[in-house]
Amino acid sequence: MEMGRLISARSILATAAVLAVIAASFSFAYAATTESKFVKKTIAAHKIVIFSKSYCPYCKKAKAVFKELNQKPYVVELDERDDGNLIQNALSKKIGRRTVPQVFIDGKHIGGSDDTVDAYESGELAKLLGISEGKDDL
Repeated sequence: MEMGRLISARSILATAAVLAVIAASFSFAYAATTESKFVKKTIAAHKIVIFSKSYCPYCKKAKAVFKELNQKPYVVELDERDDGNLIQNALSKKIGRRTVPQVFIDGKHIGGSDDTVDAYESGELAKLLGISEGKDDL
């Protein structure tokens, strides 16, 4: 009788462990799907989107480029959101990079800080935005 209870208790613990793993996997998959949808919807809903962290000097540099062009990007400050890490994971799956900033214009991935600054300096960023840089063509 004692052995039967021991086996029963072990079976119950093993079953509970398996169910916990299944529940955690489902929860992660649901969160990833939810955050992936957020990334897609955000990129589609705004002309300029920057996924950023408020303290990051590279993010500040990318945001400054748009300020210089008198453009107001939609900024998602990942460090200021409870789901910021999940959004960053979803973004990483979408573009293959985990670093910030990540800049999108009209749904197109421009890249990070260096890519954005290079596009600004070459005039490509102004072209993508459909604006004049305000520089004299002399």
